[in-house]
Amino acid sequence: MNKSVKFLVLRFSSIGDIVLTTPVVRCLKQQHGHAEIHYFTKDKFEFLLRDNPYIDKVWTLDSDISKILKALKAEKFDYIIDLHSNIRTLRIKLALGIPSFSFDKLNVQKWLLTSFKVNYLPDVHIVDRYLETVKTFGISNDGKGLDYFIPYKDEVELSWLPETHQKGFVAYAIGGQHHTKKLPVPRMIELCRKISFPIILLGGKEDAEAGEAIRAAIGDTLVFNACGKYNFNQSASLIRKSVIVFSHDTGLMHVAAAFKKKVYSIWGNTVPAFGMYPYKTSFEVLENNNLRCRPCSKIGYKACPQKHFRCMNDISFEFPIKELL
Repeated sequence: MNKSVKFLVLRFSSIGDIVLTTPVVRCLKQQHGHAEIHYFTKDKFEFLLRDNPYIDKVWTLDSDISKILKALKAEKFDYIIDLHSNIRTLRIKLALGIPSFSFDKLNVQKWLLTSFKVNYLPDVHIVDRYLETVKTFGISNDGKGLDYFIPYKDEVELSWLPETHQKGFVAYAIGGQHHTKKLPVPRMIELCRKISFPIILLGGKEDAEAGEAIRAAIGDTLVFNACGKYNFNQSASLIRKSVIVFSHDTGLMHVAAAFKKKVYSIWGNTVPAFGMYPYKTSFEVLENNNLRCRPCSKIGYKACPQKHFRCMNDISFEFPIKELL
């Protein structure tokens, strides 16, 4: 009987980044033959992985990593696949003292692009760069895209939605980790008016106020504000049931890609050139390319550093939504 080979995959955050690692896990599990895959992430993101059939065990971190290092050592892993590459993962690699394969974040290239607008980034999606970490084991991209697994308890039935939205709806993920990755509310209202089709607004409790402003401006016939009403898996269920998806550069955009939805992705201070655009699905990019200040950050800010926020305020909505014609 062949002995299993134990892999420890490291990626602590955040939602979108973790979803983008799923092809690595699947390809490694299906193509290696004897891979036993453990995944180490923050406890608040464990829900993204617990139903993934390609993962044998999920390890979670709340705060103090020293408490879990002893348990990790006892597992006697054969290899570490580091898809995060930071000080914390370096500590784990040093403590376990086993062969590791690490993802190159290309931070110098990103700094050059955000600071001097000089683009030396490869024209390669981050998923394909993640997969480079396991090529030593003969693993190749199976071309199946991203995975997202929703437990039955989190499936949202169409009959639970307002009658106006039960026969079809557009999902619009209005959230974003940083303010400069989100359209201002008046522009969200403008976009929803253009869509002119039943829309479900998705986001966390922090997005509920913006969602309510949009609903109040357009009305209940077209807008159902679901922000803060559903957990993330339930929001993913609605993404899967939608006709098409509009999304800022956020985790639900990658969930939509996992379900092969047509995505209209909206970009503010970040750019698709960072390699995190919708993967293996049809998509349109909505962005303002007529700015010298963009991209200003690889992540985002609480407010536009230039005070004008033209990257979002000046995005053109003069485009056809063919799927709704």
